[in-house]
Amino acid sequence: MSAKIIDGKKISEELRLKTAEAVKNRKDSVRAPGLAVIIVGNNPASRIYVNNKKKACEICGFTSYEYAISEDAPEAELLSLIERLNNDDGIDGILCQLPLPSHMDENKVIDAISPEKDVDGFSPVSTGNLVAGKPCFAPCTPAGVVEMLKYEGIEISGKHCVIVGRSNIVGKPAALLMLQENATVTVCHSKTKDLAQEVRRADIVIAAIGKAGFITEDMIKEGAIVIDVGINRLENGKVTGDVDFEAVKEKASYITPVPGGVGPMTITMLMKNTLTAWERKFGC
Repeated sequence: MSAKIIDGKKISEELRLKTAEAVKNRKDSVRAPGLAVIIVGNNPASRIYVNNKKKACEICGFTSYEYAISEDAPEAELLSLIERLNNDDGIDGILCQLPLPSHMDENKVIDAISPEKDVDGFSPVSTGNLVAGKPCFAPCTPAGVVEMLKYEGIEISGKHCVIVGRSNIVGKPAALLMLQENATVTVCHSKTKDLAQEVRRADIVIAAIGKAGFITEDMIKEGAIVIDVGINRLENGKVTGDVDFEAVKEKASYITPVPGGVGPMTITMLMKNTLTAWERKFGC
């Protein structure tokens, strides 16, 4: 029996409508939430992401502000813009689209964003609060994974979750979020001995390694829940995940597709974080 497909697009659309409703109920008394998006240079993928974020803002009733900086602009220009946005009362969230040109220090740029407006959840303050279990903006992709599991009514508490990948954006925060949900967590990476055996023990697998088709059917135990965070473009132009979807779906109980799984949830959680920042500012 094939796994149930977790439709991230459908879940995402429902959550965005709920966000829009929350804004609509307050629009007569306070201004709409404001999200500032900074894009440096003309990276085609970055432009697509920024455009998708603007569309999401329209659906949610947010005011979207785009700030475009030239590829060869000095780092100081970007840092000065962030400082100005930190002090702008009309801006609730700030997002700087990555990657940045090589002459700009991504860590320095992320650190410059005020923790109260760090709706990407990348700052050291957000990370520290996540580790400590304090209220914070969680990185959007792993937060979207947890949201999807809850939407499907999947019990996380007591489950063994194996995460393949230890990036600061997905793997590590996913581990912390799953711990908060009382899962037992194993994080695997390139130095893990017998990685396949570790994955076979998982009730929930989160694949975030960036290698097309890396997770194969023989690595999945019967009835496991498989969340594919990977986005890989093949030579033929097709986009695929880190999981061998067609084979694994015959063994898993739930699985996310690529595209249409975790991807739409990332921007939706960005909207949710921005809504939270706005609600905190106005005491909603």
